[in-house]
Amino acid sequence: MAADQLHTHRKIIHIDMDAFYASVEQRDNPEYQGKPIVVGGSPQGRGGVVATASYEARKFGVRSAMSSKKAQQLCPQAIFVYPRFAAYKEVSEKIREIFRRFTDIIEPLSLDEAYLDVTEDKQNIGSAIEIAKQIRQAIKDELNLTASAGVSINKFVAKVASDMKKPDGLTFIGPSSIESFMEQLPVEKFFGVGKVTADKMKKMHLHTGADLKKLTEEDLVRYFGKPGMFYYRIVRGIDNREVETERETKSVGAEDTFPYDLQDLEEMKGELGKLAKKVSERLKRHELKGKTITVKIKYHDFKQITRSHTFDEAMDDEATILKTAIIILETSELQGKMVRLLGISLSNFGEAAQKQASKDEEPTTQLSLFGL
Repeated sequence: MAADQLHTHRKIIHIDMDAFYASVEQRDNPEYQGKPIVVGGSPQGRGGVVATASYEARKFGVRSAMSSKKAQQLCPQAIFVYPRFAAYKEVSEKIREIFRRFTDIIEPLSLDEAYLDVTEDKQNIGSAIEIAKQIRQAIKDELNLTASAGVSINKFVAKVASDMKKPDGLTFIGPSSIESFMEQLPVEKFFGVGKVTADKMKKMHLHTGADLKKLTEEDLVRYFGKPGMFYYRIVRGIDNREVETERETKSVGAEDTFPYDLQDLEEMKGELGKLAKKVSERLKRHELKGKTITVKIKYHDFKQITRSHTFDEAMDDEATILKTAIIILETSELQGKMVRLLGISLSNFGEAAQKQASKDEEPTTQLSLFGL
């Protein structure tokens, strides 16, 4: 086993709720049980985007981030449900309360998944597999929901493992099995490998971890840049990342997808005004000031651009954010184009300000991602 010996005794669990939003809807609405549920978007009008789909809908090929029109084509009998994010957040807090019975070393990735370090657990159970079983059973008994879990000695393998027996599954990949497991893993399952990188790898006849393992670290860096160093280590089962109980806030922002495509510049400015207000309020709530303002523009054909401006001094005031965002908008490629989404974010907070950031800081608001 080539994994770093420092971490061979670390016990990591990755918990991932099964079709979380859809499962909450089915739990709370008996008429939805056993039916194909799509949360987010609408098949009418322009539609929007699917947030998640129940397993009954997934059998037809419906997936997250798919357009709702496509989802309806694949599953004409699908029931589209308006998201209830307040309800999902409330359930997420109850799930975390269950986690805290076993450990305080918890790294939430979103409302429905988290890493847990149970190397030393509160109840002195000792077995990460047993803890994962008890967590899943508590979620089932107390919340009437199911979760899948992956258990291993590092975050990467635990996360991949949690996806192997979904829904309602538990997978353990022990130290002696990690390297053979990584060798068989398709490259698209590797952390940080998106579609573009996966396609590039496959054109180079790199289809699995075993193929990547044949290359030197220098080769991987030459072909894929800095991530090549991570690929080199992870294919050998080495992932030294700790479970981070406080995640640094990199940016604070808001964005909105509109019910129809915008062409009028003044209307776009009005929407930027609403976004600037939200961003300023969030910055002040978390006592943050940023130097860099970024505006995101997504066109009707889903192509998007981002443009940024950096100030010498950090700020959080609504007027400056709006004025800068409008200037960026006016100097962007808008001629003859229709806009479906606008977003504003602030970053470049500085070390002192970042330490004040809440670990539960909202990322760019997700409500707008689903055509609402």
